[in-house]
Amino acid sequence: MKLVEETLSNVREKTVAELVLAAQAGDREAFGELFERYRPAIVALAMRRVHNADEAEELAQDVFVQAMQKLQQLRVPEAFGGWLRRIVHRMAINRLTRCRAALACDPETLEATCLAVGSPDDIAQGREQAAVIRNSIDRLGALDQQTLTAFYLQSKSLIEMSDQFEAPVGTIKRRLHVARKRLAKEMDVMQAV
Repeated sequence: MKLVEETLSNVREKTVAELVLAAQAGDREAFGELFERYRPAIVALAMRRVHNADEAEELAQDVFVQAMQKLQQLRVPEAFGGWLRRIVHRMAINRLTRCRAALACDPETLEATCLAVGSPDDIAQGREQAAVIRNSIDRLGALDQQTLTAFYLQSKSLIEMSDQFEAPVGTIKRRLHVARKRLAKEMDVMQAV
């Protein structure tokens, strides 16, 4: 009977929480299983961040090394996937800011490739519109400001915002919808003045 129970427990796939707890206790095979389960998703997320397959593979390896070193700090084993995604996000930012290559360009080439878009009136009008938008955003509540800034100015996806604000994607969509409506009302008030 005991042999049957052991066999059944070996056949049953362990949960993420069980694997994390085992890995925290020093079980390298458990961490290997976590690596196998999460590697494809982490590589895909890294690819979205760095836009280069080789860099994404290298970043994913670095993420798992970091995760192995810091695994003891994870207090909620069930949150392992989200914790890994935050590591990817931070390490991708670090990698991109450190590895930006400077492009040299002589003044003649730069001048030849620069295009003036619009007339001076169009440019002035665009600046005025941008000022109205900035002032309208400043008049909104903090949550609306953070939501609009993250989505429009920082170009974050709904999933990234969900991670940042620690809220479900549906909640983020609702916040974005409400913030847009409030911004439109503020802009109407500002333009009427």
